[in-house]
Amino acid sequence: MSPIISVSGLSKVYGSGFKALNNINLDIARGEIFALLGPNGAGKTTLISIVCGITNPSTGSVTVGGHDINGDYRAARSLIGLVPQELHTDAFESVWDTVTFSRGLFGKPKNPAHIEKVLKDLSLWDKKDSKIITLSGGMKRRVMIAKALSHEPKILFLDEPTAGVDVELRKGMWEVVRALQASGVTIILTTHYIEEAEEMADRIGVINKGEIILVEDKATLIQKLGSKRLTLELQAKLDEIPAALAPYNLALAEGGQQITYHYDTKGDRTGITSLLSDLRTAGIRISDLDTEQSSLEDIFVSLVKRS
Repeated sequence: MSPIISVSGLSKVYGSGFKALNNINLDIARGEIFALLGPNGAGKTTLISIVCGITNPSTGSVTVGGHDINGDYRAARSLIGLVPQELHTDAFESVWDTVTFSRGLFGKPKNPAHIEKVLKDLSLWDKKDSKIITLSGGMKRRVMIAKALSHEPKILFLDEPTAGVDVELRKGMWEVVRALQASGVTIILTTHYIEEAEEMADRIGVINKGEIILVEDKATLIQKLGSKRLTLELQAKLDEIPAALAPYNLALAEGGQQITYHYDTKGDRTGITSLLSDLRTAGIRISDLDTEQSSLEDIFVSLVKRS
């Protein structure tokens, strides 16, 4: 199946000479949740703005549903719903009116039943007659999503959708996103909350300094780049790691009461059995042990440092 979004050789250089994007190549599959991660200034918002037709690229091409974003702008843009970082709504309009108006901007005929469904799906139905100014930050964010869904797009861009939203509302937003995916909508998500990507995404893309440095299935990424850490609690304090244990690259912690050992999840042999044997030979006794898998955040930080 052809990708619903295809980005090829995309670069963006501003008049000042700043290169925001450098030769981006990226395909987004239909129906997936794709998380785009990167530090501030990495190029996430610039990339989204170009795909959504808000910013012109310097070089390269973008197709959305087979439509070129420049040559066939209206057809491409009609497939996209965008929820930007900033909350842009008419504060004194009602929820119903602002969402209905957004649908009209795309030339869609009135469809009160669709607007009602969107508001109910986003738990906004009881607020339909409320003015935007009276809503909480979390509710305003939901109104932005409702506006983006008003014209029945096949693709939804969520640029930092839970910024400034408390943990409970964030989890509620995750449920909304999953329901949208189940209905066939493709979701592209940018976020500073790594656990958000780890919780929801099918694939992860990491962008830094205007370049895509990695695109991978989430599970595969964690398996390929993740490591495990074995933490050993010692019965007696250790002043230093014996020279005979140097090949294990152990680290002392907790004032000499703890040893940590990192091993590769890809390897068939972890080295733990031989480590424990060598510790006994060295006279080091263990009182407890624990293992911990690298998180997506650990992997992200290491990738950005490396690039």
